[in-house]
Amino acid sequence: MDSPGVPPDQVVEITASLDSVHRAHRQPRMTVAASGRPGLTLVATLRLGLFQACLGALAVIFAGILNRVMITELALPGLLVGGSLAFEQLAALARPLFGQISDAKPIAGRHRLPYVWLGTLGFCGLAALSVPLIFRLQQWFQLHPPLTIQGGCGVALLCLFFGGYGLAVSLATTPYLALVVDRTTEEERPRAVGLIWFMLTVGIVLGAVGTAISLRSLDGVKDPAVLEPVLQAFMGRVVLVVLALSLVATWRMEAPASQGLRRSSRGDREDAIGAGVAWTLIRSSPQVLIFFGFLVLFTLGLFLQDPILESYGAEVFGLSISATAALNGLWGGGTLVGLLVAGVWIVPRLGKLPAARLGCRLVVGSLILLLLSGVVAQPPLLWVVMVLFGLSAGMATNSALCLMLDLTLPEVAGTFVGVWGLAQALSRGLGKLIGGGLLSLGQWLHLPEPLGPFALVIAIEALIAFLALLLLARVNMQQFRQDTGRSLSRVLAMEVS
Repeated sequence: MDSPGVPPDQVVEITASLDSVHRAHRQPRMTVAASGRPGLTLVATLRLGLFQACLGALAVIFAGILNRVMITELALPGLLVGGSLAFEQLAALARPLFGQISDAKPIAGRHRLPYVWLGTLGFCGLAALSVPLIFRLQQWFQLHPPLTIQGGCGVALLCLFFGGYGLAVSLATTPYLALVVDRTTEEERPRAVGLIWFMLTVGIVLGAVGTAISLRSLDGVKDPAVLEPVLQAFMGRVVLVVLALSLVATWRMEAPASQGLRRSSRGDREDAIGAGVAWTLIRSSPQVLIFFGFLVLFTLGLFLQDPILESYGAEVFGLSISATAALNGLWGGGTLVGLLVAGVWIVPRLGKLPAARLGCRLVVGSLILLLLSGVVAQPPLLWVVMVLFGLSAGMATNSALCLMLDLTLPEVAGTFVGVWGLAQALSRGLGKLIGGGLLSLGQWLHLPEPLGPFALVIAIEALIAFLALLLLARVNMQQFRQDTGRSLSRVLAMEVS
C-alpha cells in the first residue's frame, strides 16, 4: 500500500497544528489589513481542500493499483517495481527548487496557480499513460529480461516515468502549499492546514471505496488482455474528474501580483535554511544525530511494506484488485483517527516522549499482527489489522513529530521541519526500493510460497521499527535542547555568511 502523497512539511504542519491549537485563542489575531493577506473563509478553505482530496484519491488509484498489478498480475520483479516507485519519492527533493521558482518567476502575473495547474496537467497526463505503459513494458520484458541491455532500457523508462510523476506532483503541491501560506495569517494557518489535510484523507477513503466499486468486474481476472482496457477506461475517467475538481478547487484563489498582496517568502516555509546548513546542525551533536536517526528508522518502519502490501493481500489472502484497493481506505481512516486521538488525548496525558514510545511499540505490534495474519490468511483479520496499523501509525507520527517540535528551539524550527521532510522523502524512497528488493530476495531464496517472501519483508520492517524504538530510548530531552542551543549561533552565522 502506498501512503498517499502527503508532503512531509505538511505532515509537520498538521502535527504542529494539533500541538498548538489550544494556545491559539490566547494570541491576538492579526487583521487582514495588518498582515497584507486576503484570508481564507471556511468555505474557501474547503474548496481549496478539494485539490488535496483529488491527490489522495489519485494516490490510492495510481500507486496502489499499479503496485498490485505490476507485481501480481504482470509478475514483474519486486525489486524492479519498488526501485522504480522509489523515484517518485526521491523527486520530492526538488520541492524547495519549485518553491523558489514560484517565488521568483510569476506566470501571467501569478506566482502560484500557473505552477499548480502545470503540475496537475503533468501528473494527470502521466497517470493516463500509466496503464498502457506497464502492460507494454511487461511484454517487452518477456522478450528482453531486465538484466539485458534492451531490458535495461525498459527499466530506465519505468524509473523515469515514476520520477516524472513525482516531479509533477511536487511542482503542483509546492506552490499550492505556498498559496495556503499566502492566504492565511499565522493564527489562521493551523485551522486551514488541518481542514485541507482532512480533505486529503477524505479523498483517500473515497478513492479506495470508488475503486473497490468500479473494479468489481475484474474480480478473478488474470488475463492482461482483459485487464488493460478496463483499467485504462477507469484511469481515464479518474483523470477527467481530477482535472475538473482541481480547476474548481483553485479557480480565482490567487490575486494578480499587481494587487500588492503579501506573498510568503522562503523564510516563511520549510526551505528557509539550506541543506548544507541543515546537515551541519544535524551532525552538530550525538543527541541530534540520534534523534534524526530515529526519524529515519521510524519512517522506514512505517513504509517498508509500501510496494508489496496489495500483492500480499492478493497472493496470501486471495483478494481481488477491488478488495486490495479498499485496504488504503482502512489505513487512511485509521491514520486520521490515530493522529486526532494522539493530538487531543494521548500526548497531553502522557507527555510527548512517553507517547512517542507508546506509538512505536504499537507500530511494532501491528507489524507482528500483520505477519501473523498471513499465517491464518483470513481477509477479515487483515482488514482489522490494517485499521490497527493505521491507528498506530497516526499515533506514532503525531507523537514523534510533536516531540521533535518540542525539542527544537523556535529559531531553528524551520530547519528541523525541512530536514524531517528530506529524511522522510529519502526514507520512503529507500523503503520502496528495499521492500521490493526483499520480496525479490525471498523469491530467489525459494522461501515457502506464497507467504515466505512477504513474511521476510514484514519481519525486517518490524525489526527496523524495533530498532527505532531502541534509538528513541537514547534520546535525552535536556541534552538535546542544550546541544541545539549551542549549535544555533554557528548555524545562523553560516546562513548569513
